[in-house]
Amino acid sequence: MKKFWLLKQQFVSFFQHNSMQLVTACFVIASIFFVVTFQNVNTETYDIEKFSAAKETIRSPISIENTEETERRIREVVQSVEEHFEVSGEITEEQITYINEVFEAIDKIETGNIELDSKEENLETISNKVAYLENLVHDELLLEVDAETFRALFQATNEERVLAKELITTALYDAYYNGIKVEEVDQAIQEAQQKLTYSTLEDSFVEALRPLIVFSIQPNSFFSADQTNEAQQQARNSVEPVMIRAGEVIVEEGQLITNEIYEELEVTGLLNEERNFYPMFGLFLLVSLIGLFLFFELRHHMNSSDFHFRKLIAVGVLSIFIVLVMKVVSFYTTSINPLYLVTPVATVSMLLKILVNERIAIVMSIFYAVIGSVIFNADIPGLLNMEAGIFIMFSQLASIFSLSAIKDRGSIIKSGLATSIVNIVTIYLFLFLSFEKYTWLDYLSLGGYGFLSAIIATVLTMGMLPFFESGLRILSDTKLLALSSPNQSLLRKLLIEAPGTYHHSIMVANLSEASSEAIGANGLLARVAAYYHDLGKTVRPHYFIENQMGMKNPHDYLDPYQSAEIILQHPVDSAKLLKKEKLPNEIIEIALQHHGTTLLKYFYYKAKERNDKVNEGDFRYEGPKPKTKEAAVVSICDSIEAATRSLANPTQEEIEKVVSSIFEDRLLDGQLNDSTLTFKELEQMKLVICETLKGIYHSRIQYPKESNMKEAK
Repeated sequence: MKKFWLLKQQFVSFFQHNSMQLVTACFVIASIFFVVTFQNVNTETYDIEKFSAAKETIRSPISIENTEETERRIREVVQSVEEHFEVSGEITEEQITYINEVFEAIDKIETGNIELDSKEENLETISNKVAYLENLVHDELLLEVDAETFRALFQATNEERVLAKELITTALYDAYYNGIKVEEVDQAIQEAQQKLTYSTLEDSFVEALRPLIVFSIQPNSFFSADQTNEAQQQARNSVEPVMIRAGEVIVEEGQLITNEIYEELEVTGLLNEERNFYPMFGLFLLVSLIGLFLFFELRHHMNSSDFHFRKLIAVGVLSIFIVLVMKVVSFYTTSINPLYLVTPVATVSMLLKILVNERIAIVMSIFYAVIGSVIFNADIPGLLNMEAGIFIMFSQLASIFSLSAIKDRGSIIKSGLATSIVNIVTIYLFLFLSFEKYTWLDYLSLGGYGFLSAIIATVLTMGMLPFFESGLRILSDTKLLALSSPNQSLLRKLLIEAPGTYHHSIMVANLSEASSEAIGANGLLARVAAYYHDLGKTVRPHYFIENQMGMKNPHDYLDPYQSAEIILQHPVDSAKLLKKEKLPNEIIEIALQHHGTTLLKYFYYKAKERNDKVNEGDFRYEGPKPKTKEAAVVSICDSIEAATRSLANPTQEEIEKVVSSIFEDRLLDGQLNDSTLTFKELEQMKLVICETLKGIYHSRIQYPKESNMKEAK
């Protein structure tokens, strides 16, 4: 049993260590993030048979290429590519040259513009002309064109031959221009023959010219494997991959599962019984990074005096709250109705700024935006809803930056209104960037979502804040403002029972706030703590000189040791009264530490006058010494205010002398050793305190008395 108790004590001691607290908090937050977003990345599989009806609407969990469909489309496109033929220009020119040679030769024979080998040759008859022509033309021409064709050409008039030549060459150029394939030769001959038939030439002459046309038209378009392959490759490259996008509906509820749909289900892995663990591993890495960054960020703040375990709990509770809210809203969010715009995400950012600090609120707003983009991804693994993430981040940042100075609950309302404006602007930004057309009703309804989100966040912030302040006893600015009200029962008690101490506390509060703000400490905390630091004097108010108001000093009738015991007890009495009323620990600690372990010099030296052998420890406060900047500031300002109040004629020189002596005394006595004040900050405090006291104790005009005025008349 004893061993178990020792182990328990060791565990509790280990857990109370700051590092262990941080690790535990970060682990819990990251685990909650993982559990809440697990469903959003978990790929569900289905047991579906072909040609059955789908029991539910199924969407693709991933973006992937349907390779089989892509190949099918490529085959269709390639097959649709026509064969490419290469037109030979040489054949065109060669055949037309033959025709030109025939007509030129006939023209020369008819005009006699030729040289005969002997005088006996006679070209007066058509037969002789035909025979002579056959010697002039190409042999290949003679194989296709008979003498009758040549005879008809000689029998025709010159105008008919010119027209025939023009019609034949034109028909050849037209036919050869687009290319003539082997199977198109007969058709080309027919078209050329028709052009001559529809002319003014005699039908008999046209028929006689047919062999010449048949000879002239030859195939000049031949299959080109290179050009065909190039065209097929271009067609293949033009085919876009068939993609199945994440979130795309593959099959609607009740729809028949066709071969094509079944193939898409297979491609996307929805029929694979072996679950895909990669999305879950990716989610694990995401939340691990968030947890790691959160650990380093919180560790940076754990060394600060105003950051404690209760604030760590607040970060954890608010993180769990907001992810659960986002998860619930995601169940009702659709592409048509984006309810994530109503999520009151600004609640946690405002609470974190009020309860913890601004930097933590900003960092956590980024983490919440990342998690929100996963939660609102419509349960599609690998998809991040960037619109939701951006909206969540902008909404939180707007609430943080607009909540600059918390003077009352109205500051939260003003922050909510500023957040609503940013929400609406962000929503309209999404609408304007999209390609879809929206009506005025859409703009009003979606903008109303953003406004409603901010209003809900404002109401939740004001409603939840008191629970965190009282439940976790976190000291926020709103709590401090409430405690600074003169209507607080303890301050009224101080005013009624110890009015001198009350006014002394007001002066100390003014000095403390100004000094704290000058060195970057919490001026509001210093002010409120100064209000309550001397509350213990209400136990025996008349034993403190500021409350005696003309009555005899009770210490004149007491032993120095008895007087010292009463005076030294008031910080402890202050702490007891504050604890009894359950005031925040920060204020209690400042009340307990505001005298540190300083020496009660007046009664110490009074005792020494009676007996040299006096124990100095009997006249020192119990302490402890000030641990924070605010406690040190209140301690110094308390002594300075009391010292300057005792001055008969507080000139500027005397004020500076008193202030410097008290700073020097506290430093030499080691009262500031446990605080984090630097010498530079002490000098800044000294300047501010002197300026403030000079303003309080400035010289005034002495008004003449009424009796003196009458005498002057």
